[in-house]
Amino acid sequence: MVDSNVFIDLLIRAKDPAKWLLDWAGSRNLATCGMIRLEVLRGIKIPKSHRNTTAFFNVMINVPGNNRLWDAAAELAWKLDRKGIVIPGTDVIIAASAMQIGAAVLTTDSHFRRIAGLEVIAPPAEWLG
Repeated sequence: MVDSNVFIDLLIRAKDPAKWLLDWAGSRNLATCGMIRLEVLRGIKIPKSHRNTTAFFNVMINVPGNNRLWDAAAELAWKLDRKGIVIPGTDVIIAASAMQIGAAVLTTDSHFRRIAGLEVIAPPAEWLG
């Protein structure tokens, strides 16, 4: 699952997320969820870039935002809080989405590394420079 910060970092650097992510993914599937779509698409100012990114989201695996997801996110947040691990609700939703489909999270956000059982992958260094 590609976290919003990866999309945003690529867009800020004028790199096409679809090209970079597809090249990186190879034969692996790319996934997203409603929270990531919201975080990314709301900030895109250029209409063509907005259309292209929307189209890319539409061909990715999309985790449905149903009651099962919300229950899993609420349970995950509750368990983390009991351990003194408080992370933003948006990140809990993204983590729960990834966990629901057995996906790793591609991110630069350290919050995800605090969630036991969630595989976290850092993007290649050349994307960030």
